[in-house]
Amino acid sequence: MPNSRSRPRRGAGGGAGAAGRDRLVARSLQSAEHCLGAQDFGTAYAHYLLVLSLAPELKDDVKETFQYTLFKWAEELDALGRIQDLLGCYEQALELFPDDEVICNSMGEHLFRVSLVVTETVDAGVFGEGIVESLIHAWEHLLLQPKTKGEKGNCGQYGKVIPASAVIFGMAVECAEIRRHHRVGTKDIAGVHLPANVKFQSPTYSAADSGEAVEPYTTEKMSRIPGGYLPLTECFEIMKVDFNSLQELKGLAAEEPRPLNIPALKEGLLDAIVVWFVLQLDDEHSLSTSPGEETCWEQAVYPVQALADYWIEPGDHVTMEASCQDCYLRIQSINILHLEHEMEVIKNFTESKDLLSLGNEAELCSALANLQTSRADALEQTCVLEPTEIALLNNIPYHEGFKMAMRKVLSSLAPEKLCQPIDPPCQDTEMNSGSGQSVNAPSTSDPFYVLDVSEGFSLLPIIAGTLGEVKPYSSVEKDQHCVTLDLISEANHFPKGTLEFWLRHIEDEAALLQRPKSDKLWSIIILDVIEPSGLIQQELMEKAAISRCLLQSGGKIFPQYVLMFGMLVDSQTLVEESAVQGTEHTLGLNIAPFINQFQVPIRVFLDLSSLPCVPLSQPVELLRLDLMTPYLNTSNREVKVRICRSGRVTAVPFWFHLCLDDEVRLDTSGEASHWKQAAVVLDNPIPVQVGEELVLSVEHHKSNVSITVKQ
Repeated sequence: MPNSRSRPRRGAGGGAGAAGRDRLVARSLQSAEHCLGAQDFGTAYAHYLLVLSLAPELKDDVKETFQYTLFKWAEELDALGRIQDLLGCYEQALELFPDDEVICNSMGEHLFRVSLVVTETVDAGVFGEGIVESLIHAWEHLLLQPKTKGEKGNCGQYGKVIPASAVIFGMAVECAEIRRHHRVGTKDIAGVHLPANVKFQSPTYSAADSGEAVEPYTTEKMSRIPGGYLPLTECFEIMKVDFNSLQELKGLAAEEPRPLNIPALKEGLLDAIVVWFVLQLDDEHSLSTSPGEETCWEQAVYPVQALADYWIEPGDHVTMEASCQDCYLRIQSINILHLEHEMEVIKNFTESKDLLSLGNEAELCSALANLQTSRADALEQTCVLEPTEIALLNNIPYHEGFKMAMRKVLSSLAPEKLCQPIDPPCQDTEMNSGSGQSVNAPSTSDPFYVLDVSEGFSLLPIIAGTLGEVKPYSSVEKDQHCVTLDLISEANHFPKGTLEFWLRHIEDEAALLQRPKSDKLWSIIILDVIEPSGLIQQELMEKAAISRCLLQSGGKIFPQYVLMFGMLVDSQTLVEESAVQGTEHTLGLNIAPFINQFQVPIRVFLDLSSLPCVPLSQPVELLRLDLMTPYLNTSNREVKVRICRSGRVTAVPFWFHLCLDDEVRLDTSGEASHWKQAAVVLDNPIPVQVGEELVLSVEHHKSNVSITVKQ
C-alpha cells in the first residue's frame, strides 16, 4: 500500500470555519488509513472522496494512495457484479483527476468487459474452430463473472455465453462411400498384388496415432451421402461441455480420454463413427446438427481403420475413447468387442484357478480392451494417402481400363515385347507360363518408356511394368510413396531398378516432361486431366502440347481426348447453397447485395447421384478436348438442349468421359469414380416448358471452361 500520509494545509482565510475543515480533513485521512489497514476499501474510498472535496490542494499528496484505494474497491465491486456502482466510482475519480491516464486506463479495462458473448465458432466436430480457446480468453479478459446458481439479480450484471452448452452425440454406421475413401478393399488391382506388409491409411487415422494437431475427422452431409448409410447402434452421448464454466473449459484438454462401450443393434460392416451435436442456446432454444436436420453443418466422420475384422452383430460392442486434445474432438482406439470373444474370455476366467489374483485380473482387463487390435510388424510400411487417393485405388474400372489401353498401344508398337496376359501375376514364379519367358526379364532390345505424371499416389507405372519390356517412370514426390511402390514392385517380382522415380532424374520440376534419354522418346505419357473436385486441371492443354513433342512414333497420351457432358436441372439446394436468397432466412435483414458479391458461379465437389435436383433435360455432349490432335478443338461452341420436363433451370451440372482410346472410357460420374462433379449455377432461374429448346454457349480457354444459358 502506498504510504503518503499528509497533513492538511491551513487556508489563507483562517478562522473557525477553516479550522473545523482542517480537523475534519485530518480525521478523514486518519480514518482512511485505518480502513486501508483493515482492507475496508469501500469506506477508505469514501473518506478520500471527502478529503479531496474539502481540500483539493491535497491532490498531489494523496494521489497515489487514492488510486490504490480506487482500484481495490473497483475489484470488489466487479466481483460482486455491482457494475453501475463501479463505473460511478470511476466517474467521481475522473472529476477529481480528469487527465489521469492511470485511472482512465483502469476504467477502460472495466468498460471493455462485456456481459454477453454470442459465438458460432463451432465446426462439424464442435471444437475445430477454436471455440474452447477463444472462450477461455473471453472469460479471463472480456466477460463479467458468470451468475452463480440460485443467485438473483439483473442479468446485465453477469457474464453469459450463447450458446450456453453443447451435447455431443455419435453413432456407429455402415457406409460404403466412407469405406471406399478410407480403406483399400482389394489385394489385387489390375493384376498387381498388394503385399501384406504394405498398410494404407487415411490422414484421419495417422493423426490419431501421431498426437499432432491435425484434424482427426472428415465431414460428410450424411443425409446426401451416395448410397446412404446403415446405423449399427443407437445414437449415444459422447460428452457435454458448459461454455459458461471457465473451470470446465480449462479442464477439457487436461481430461483423460473417456472410454465408451456401445452395444450393436444391427449386423453390418463397421465403417465409421458419425458425430453431431446439439447446441443449447439458452434455457428454451436449442440447435441440432444431426443427420436428420438440414443445417449449414455437415457431420464429423471418424473412419474406422486397421481392424482385423470389421463385421459386427447384435450382442457385440463398439469400444472407443473420446477426448478433447489439441482442441479437437478425438474419437480414438475404435474397436469391436465380439460377443463370442468376450464369452470365451469369461469362460477361461472362471475355469482357471489362478486368475483371481490382481495381476491376472489386470491382464484380463487388458485383453478385453485390446481385442481386435492388430499388432504392427516391424517390417510393415505404412503409407498415408488422401481419401481421394484411397478411392482411386478402389476404382477397379480405372485401373483395368488403363491396363487394357496401354496393352493395345504397346502391342501396336512392338507386340513381341509384350507379356502374355497374366491376371493376377504368379506369386510362386517369375516365369510367364504362356510365353516361357520371365516377367520383365532383361532384354537386349530397348524397352518401352512409360511416364506417369498424374498427381498423387498412382499404381499405373507398376501396371505398365507388368505388360512386358517396359521401363516405367513414376512422378510421385513423397518418400513414403516411393518406398511403398518399391515394396509393391518387389512383391510383383519386378527386377530391381525396373521402376524409376522421375523426380530423382531432374533438378527442376518444371522440366517434368522430358525425354528419359537423349536418344529415346516416351511410348506412353499419362496426364492428370480432371481434378478430384470435378474441374479440368490447370495448364492441361499446355502439358499436352509438350507431351506430343516427346512421343515416339505411334506413342500416345492418356487420355487421348476428353468429352465434357452436362444437363439442365432444377435444384433449389444449389441455389440456396450458392447465394443468399431474399430476407426470409436472415430475419428480414437485406444482406444479399453485400454477401452475394463474393459468390462463386461454379460449385465443385458435388455428388450428382445424391444431389437434390430434378433433371429437365437428357445429358448432352458440351465439349471435346483432344490431347492428341489439337486441330480438332474449338474455343467455343453452342449446343441446343431440348427440355424434357417443365420447371426452372437453376444449374448445369457437368462431368467428363476420359477416352483412353475410342473404346476405353472412364466416366467421372460413375459409381466407382474417385472424382466428384461440378455445376454452373445460374444467377437467375429460367422457367421452361416441355419441348422448348435452350442454347448452351460453351467456351474453352487455357483449360478454363465457361457455360452460359440462352433462351
